Amino acid sequence: MRLGGPVFVETDDPDELARAHRALGYRAAHTPARLKAGDSDRIAAVREAFSKHDVVIAETGVWNNLMDPEEDARARNLKAVLEGLALADELGALCCVNIAGGFNADFWAGPHRDNFSQAAFDLAVENARKIIDGVKPKTAKFTYEMMPHMIPDSADRYAELVRAVDRPAFGVHLDVVNVINSPYRYYDTTRVIEECFEKLGQYVVSCHLKDIIAEDDISVRMKEVRAGCGGFDLATYVARIAGLPQDPPVLLEHLETPEEYEGARKHVLNVAQRVGVDLGA
Repeated sequence: MRLGGPVFVETDDPDELARAHRALGYRAAHTPARLKAGDSDRIAAVREAFSKHDVVIAETGVWNNLMDPEEDARARNLKAVLEGLALADELGALCCVNIAGGFNADFWAGPHRDNFSQAAFDLAVENARKIIDGVKPKTAKFTYEMMPHMIPDSADRYAELVRAVDRPAFGVHLDVVNVINSPYRYYDTTRVIEECFEKLGQYVVSCHLKDIIAEDDISVRMKEVRAGCGGFDLATYVARIAGLPQDPPVLLEHLETPEEYEGARKHVLNVAQRVGVDLGA
């Protein structure tokens, strides 16, 4: 299994960036910052350097709201994702990932009563088709990240999207922690993980890895935490990812410091060793 995460080095040199990943035991990476579609010389240099050091560029993230209630903002966001998918394809990244979006006008990833409606589903399908048909990627996939407040919020809903979008270039970005949004799921993360792999496994192109805890409160509150600090069944998650024939990379995310990432990396390494998974670090 290929593990990756951010590297905290101040350089734009592609070879130094690739070597910095390998120095941390990473064989997967996010798309380096400040790359743009059409910047052919720099894209070629990054692609060559990362390939030379056996570091797979897992994903190009474009994080915005494709269902923004404001029409001009929605158009700008769609344009940015088109550019992101074009960059991913030119770079050799496995996918471009965004959220499907929702109708919350104040928070791009926030809740709204209509986020699970048929209208939201239809717009997610329409946007995915527009993006894929607009770019016509040769190798990169377009994906939506699983989310707690919007579709796809379950394996079944993601499978419905795959069927409805009906494009070979539409893949699955797997972040099962993001759909642990109820006590039922929190206390049976193993079942949620198994369901995701049974229904979506063949489409998975990239994964995120983190952990989650249920906080003490009368209202249900879930908090994302560093791997190993919560109740998520990381052993099953790692084993199921490693069992996929397409070998999707796994990225650590949403931590603040190099020390936090190193703690997460070491925990994942220990879990992987326990379940017989080689990270190749």
